[in-house]
Amino acid sequence: MPLKPAMQLIARARARGYAVGYFESWSLDSLQGVVDAAEKSRAPVLIGFNGEFMSRKGRLAPERLAWYAALGRAAAESAKVPCGLIFNECSRDEWILQAVRLGFSLVMPDDQGAAPTAFRRRVASLARCAHRHSAAIEAEVGQLPCGASGRVSGGGCGLTDPQEAARFVKATGIDLLAVSVGNVHVMLKGAQELNLDHLAAIRREVDVPFDLHGGSGIGADSLGAAIRLGVAKVCYGTYVKQRYLAALRRTLGDKEGNPHKRLGFGGNEDVMVAGRRAVREAVLERIGLLGCCGMA
Repeated sequence: MPLKPAMQLIARARARGYAVGYFESWSLDSLQGVVDAAEKSRAPVLIGFNGEFMSRKGRLAPERLAWYAALGRAAAESAKVPCGLIFNECSRDEWILQAVRLGFSLVMPDDQGAAPTAFRRRVASLARCAHRHSAAIEAEVGQLPCGASGRVSGGGCGLTDPQEAARFVKATGIDLLAVSVGNVHVMLKGAQELNLDHLAAIRREVDVPFDLHGGSGIGADSLGAAIRLGVAKVCYGTYVKQRYLAALRRTLGDKEGNPHKRLGFGGNEDVMVAGRRAVREAVLERIGLLGCCGMA
């Protein structure tokens, strides 16, 4: 199936009252697992990679974004369901511009350390470039708390201000707004309910579709209500990687010593098969909450 513009899938989801899931990949087997689950569910899906991780200067070896773009396109074109390709969360503008040129149809500049006025100007410039290449752009107003330490830190202090969000959308021309309404980045366990009244207040000021990052830690009831308030994209990463790593640990715990059976053989001992299956099952666990199953 041809690669679909991400905003086409998101706009359709909003119009029909469901959300499309972005289940982040980092390797071939993780991407295969996402597509496997979407095909089984007959659901449209957003595939892609984390730009902040890929572009960070502390990496021990540089990544080649063109390889990931080609992998994403190939996955979408061979999939039996509509796929959009995303370059998610990146603070380095040169990488975002490269992603646009390589065919990612939705990019997200994200630089929490930037001064607000300077960041607004940067996003507006990036949006103009993205639109010239028929790509869309997402940005976040507010700041999500983080649960990476095992405890939620910064909760409540970075909620999206409705009026500021409206000004930001108008000034930048972004297509999709990521909101902070009680959702948490890197929620390692448990679930947290969203501030739906605050989300409704943002909706009264802003008309573009909403995105929720931190999907791993959002309760099912909150999620359904948020979709009814115009959330059309939900991002998942943490719990998918947790399941992937647990599957690899279990597989490596047996006594198989043949390295070929461990890598590339395709059997129960193969860690790539274990990872692919784990991602597939993790996605199947959550994708039904979005209302998108059967919508492909």
